[in-house]
Amino acid sequence: MGGTEHLTVQREGATLVLTLNRPEAKNALSLPMLVGLYDGWIEADEDDTVRSIVLTGAGGAFCAGMDLKALAGQGMAGEQYRDRLKVDPDLHWKAMLRHHRPRKPVIAAVEGHCVAGGTEILQGTDIRVAGASATFGLFEVRRGLFPIGGSTVRLQRQIPRTHALEMLLTGRPYSAQEAAGIGLIGHVVPDGTALDKALALAEQINACGPLAVEAVKASVYETAEMTETDGLAAELERGWPVFDTADAKEGSRAFAEKRPPVYRRA
Repeated sequence: MGGTEHLTVQREGATLVLTLNRPEAKNALSLPMLVGLYDGWIEADEDDTVRSIVLTGAGGAFCAGMDLKALAGQGMAGEQYRDRLKVDPDLHWKAMLRHHRPRKPVIAAVEGHCVAGGTEILQGTDIRVAGASATFGLFEVRRGLFPIGGSTVRLQRQIPRTHALEMLLTGRPYSAQEAAGIGLIGHVVPDGTALDKALALAEQINACGPLAVEAVKASVYETAEMTETDGLAAELERGWPVFDTADAKEGSRAFAEKRPPVYRRA
């Protein structure tokens, strides 16, 4: 497994857990963190034993946004990673899930600050859990900046446009309860338990057929902007092949035999 000084990687069964690990800066994005994130997404994509991903933060925070000084690679914390950006100038956008969508489901486990770039990364995840004291928001306009991590495109597709525009144009903070109320997150849990809830959700996903899970996720995203007619046609094209897999046969046998299925991705 990979990881860097600002991004830790560990396995919890079939779940890959990526932890933003810069608590002294509320896990503000640095070059080492972005490199670690990108490598983590690729590791999950390429390892068929990984069936889900959990993204979380260390030290009671998720992510407080971009650290521009660290991203510039000033100092020892980032200099050794400069060549990675030269090889792939798009790496930071892939790390932030702007230009990359992992094949496996991504569950965000949020505690504390999840603001600016943190809320932008959040929009690239699939399922979202937050501790009761978590804070969300896109603060860029308050600083005369633009939320260029994808929020002016994605947010209005994920929550009602009036709420998206209010969040984007006021730059104000949102509580976990308010974020859940507008549909930005799915679960609010007691502080300190977001990771536990995310891992429990991951276990439920991991118990399902991995080929089916990946096909369902892909279908949801690829049909999101299609007409209903085009979307239904694309769904059939994506879904029918799943029925011919060994996973599908195993799922049916297990159901008939009243036992847990054993999936092997075939």
